[in-house]
Order: sequence, then C-alpha cells, then structure tokens
Amino acid sequence: MPNTASFLESAVALADAALEQALPSADTAPATLHQAMRYAVFAGGKRIRPALVLAACRACGGSDAACAPAMAAVEMLHTYTLVHDDLPAMDDDDLRRGRPTCHVVYGDATAVLVGDALQTQCFETLAAAGGPAVACLARAAGSRGVIGGQQDDLEAEGSTVDDSPACKARLERIHRGKTAALIRASCELGALAAEASPETVATLGRFGEAAGLAFQVIDDILDTTASVEDLGKTPGKDAACGKLTYVAVYGLEAARAEADRLRDEAVAIAQSFGAGGADLQSLAGFIVDRGY
Repeated sequence: MPNTASFLESAVALADAALEQALPSADTAPATLHQAMRYAVFAGGKRIRPALVLAACRACGGSDAACAPAMAAVEMLHTYTLVHDDLPAMDDDDLRRGRPTCHVVYGDATAVLVGDALQTQCFETLAAAGGPAVACLARAAGSRGVIGGQQDDLEAEGSTVDDSPACKARLERIHRGKTAALIRASCELGALAAEASPETVATLGRFGEAAGLAFQVIDDILDTTASVEDLGKTPGKDAACGKLTYVAVYGLEAARAEADRLRDEAVAIAQSFGAGGADLQSLAGFIVDRGY
C-alpha cells in the first residue's frame, strides 16, 4: 500500500500549480474579486477531489500533465460550492478551513461573485480537456448533481428524522447529489484524461460514488464528534439547523458501519485495477479513517 500522506502531498503540489496557472493574479482588475477568489481557493484543504482525479488517471495509465486541467477544475468547482454554502442565505458559517469564510472577509455580494467566477473559470480551464470532460463536470455540478442536492438538503431541514426506508432513501438522494456527484466526476475525469474506455470510466464512476457517500457519512460523524480546531469550521451546525444527516438517521455507530461498508465497496472496485489502483484504495481508506 502506498504512503497516503506522500501521495496527497504530491497531489496538492500538482493541483496548486495547476490552480496558480488557471486563476488570474491578485492584481488583475477587478483586483478585489481576484484576491477573494484566491483567498477561497488557497485556504488550505486536503485537495481530495484533485487527488482522486490524479489517482484515477494514473490507474488508467495516464500522465499527470494530462489530468492537470481537471485537477484544477474540480477544486475550483468545489471551492465555489463552499463559498456559496457558507453564505448567510445558506448555512451561514463564519469559519472554513480554520479561518474566516469568504463572505466574512469580503462581504456577501463579493462572495456570491467569487462563487460565480470560480464556477465559470473551472469550465474555461477544463475546456482544454475536451467536450466529454466538460459535459461530465457540468452534469455533476448542475440541477441533477451538486446544486440539486443542495436544494434537496435545504428542503429537508426541519423534516421528520427516523430510520424508515423513506427517510434513508431521501438522505441518500441528497448526498448522491450534494457530495458524491462531484467525487464521482473527479474519478471519471481522471479516466477521461487517460483516454480510458467507456467501461473503465463507468467503473471509476462507481468507485467515486461509493467513496463520495463514505465521505459524506464521515463528514456527518465529524460534525458530531470533532472540535472546531480539528474540523476547521463550526461543529454541530447540522444538528442546530435540523439537517438530515447520517448520524441523525442511523445513529453514530450504525453510521460508522455504513462508512466502513462504502469504503469496502470502493476498495473492491479499486482492486480490480491491480497495482495501478493502489492510490485509489489508499484514498478510500483515508476518507473513512478521518472519522476515527
């Protein structure tokens, strides 16, 4: 098994280099907007989504250079969703990655524009990878993916929470959109960058779906168990807002068991790539191990 920390360190370096190339400089007019975009993007973070692009591309025999545009694009899209999620009209968070959120520093209006600009910049950057890649990310980002999941999440706030099949199905639908769609797309983009077959792209999509749902389960667990120092944002917000979460529906221990099941599903898919899938296996384990 590869060294996960070493792989993530290399993925961060590659992603940050690609982001530096893609983003306008801080002194490009309008300077306030570009400074705020860079503040949000370079706030730290583990770059899990770019790392999945890289691991998927390598698993298919592709080069790091080939997947660099997709690595930058998924991180810009992810950052846009965080900036908008943190707004007072959404989750109203003051902390992100251990420092004040974009709207706290630059104001609500500029934060809205930052999200808009990052979303459009990500597609300009990804255009270098070709139409299928752009279509892949657009599907994941839109009303049947991330944005739709966010709408479902908003509408579920304050709803009745129990362990019924209907409640579990609603919870899964929310997070297949809000979280898993972009993680799935990250894996598919890596495969597309390596010019993999449609069957291989689909296989890596299934890996990303399982890993993405596991990621959300662990996020819900951490919102319940982690400190603000460990989490880098305000814990307990989900419960305070009456959100539908894996912990609320399953309970803490059953949520952990669900995360383990999803990790095992992802690892089994990664193993089908032999030695080339080792980084994918490692990332699946890392995603779940955050919650222990």
